[in-house]
Amino acid sequence: MTFLADAVLPLIRTRAELWRWSTANAHGRDMHDAVDILETAVPTTDPAEVYAVTHKALASAIKVIARADDSTGIIGDACRRLLDLHPRVAIAARVPRGTLIDWMMQFQFEGDVDYFELDPVAYAPALGESGMKAYRERLHVVEASLGPRPSDDDRWSSSHSHHWLTLDWNAQRLAVLDKDIDAIIRTHARDRKVAAWLEHTAEAFEEIGEIELAIHWAKQATDFDRGHQSLKAADYWCRLLEQYRAAEALDARLVVFRRWPSSTTAARLHKATGKEWPDYRDEVMATLAASPRDAVLFALLTLKEPELAWNLAHSLVLDSDHTWSELVKVYEHVDPLAVLPIHQRLVENELVEAGAQHYRLAAERLAKMQELANGSDQAVEVDRLIADLRETHRRRPRLQQEFDRAGLP
Repeated sequence: MTFLADAVLPLIRTRAELWRWSTANAHGRDMHDAVDILETAVPTTDPAEVYAVTHKALASAIKVIARADDSTGIIGDACRRLLDLHPRVAIAARVPRGTLIDWMMQFQFEGDVDYFELDPVAYAPALGESGMKAYRERLHVVEASLGPRPSDDDRWSSSHSHHWLTLDWNAQRLAVLDKDIDAIIRTHARDRKVAAWLEHTAEAFEEIGEIELAIHWAKQATDFDRGHQSLKAADYWCRLLEQYRAAEALDARLVVFRRWPSSTTAARLHKATGKEWPDYRDEVMATLAASPRDAVLFALLTLKEPELAWNLAHSLVLDSDHTWSELVKVYEHVDPLAVLPIHQRLVENELVEAGAQHYRLAAERLAKMQELANGSDQAVEVDRLIADLRETHRRRPRLQQEFDRAGLP
């Protein structure tokens, strides 16, 4: 093997048992190191060598993920980086078109896994006009072999569901490559029954520089309903306006906030208002009051006003332990003793459930209470609380152990 192969491939390949979450994550990090080496080598190394190693690394990476617990996605992200690099180095290496087409077809229709996609747009420069024509013909051969096309509702139950999905993906990307407006609408929006499909149509139009169409379709996705897909599309619509029609962006952010009031949409509106924020503050705060969690998080994280967040948490009767936990981390710098009752309640709530993780978190919070109360008349009360908890849970040896580890009395 070459020096580059020696440096890269051992980091990709492994015989370790990757069904263990920690082992899979550790190997995933090694795989990212390997991709870093490859990317660094591109400008200074023979393109044919870089392609050969990248191609082998990708093949090995796919075999790795096929048997791994990749719950955190680290290995998958490394595979996607290789998939992004592969067409770029194929161009520089001038890989024979027939060889590349054969591999693309095999990878997509006969591969070890079926959850990665190849982008024919990325491979078009390597294939050239004649290569793309041959690639399209190969796709037509596959489609013809499958029989009648199933309806969208029946496609998932089809014995060739993966093949149909792959063909549809290729049709979408080839429509983008052709910059064919009608084909983009047909392949991306389909029957227009799903908000995400309308957003995908908008993204395709932005990709080919049809900005007005992109904005139009993003707005359709936004107006589709009040579901999470429309909310996601709404942020995309606003970002398009911010980039291409800035004068309309603030009004759009206000529309989105009013339709989906939350700390997140309020934060985006706050950013859009700039110096005009005081004109919108009363409406935003009044609207967010219906959701104590959102009101507190917005005051804490966006406005950077911990005193306001603290007052809202009490006046609106905040009942989210997670939000209280975030709030006390900040408010302890304002009034360390004031947060002690909140910490106590969070400890007691944590101990409702048995388990080492709960005990550990409770112990860490009690240690924080000791730190905050140190030197004050509350220090004795905190120690008494710890003693009472030890007595109450005296039959929980793991709790006692976690308390000891935290240095609690």
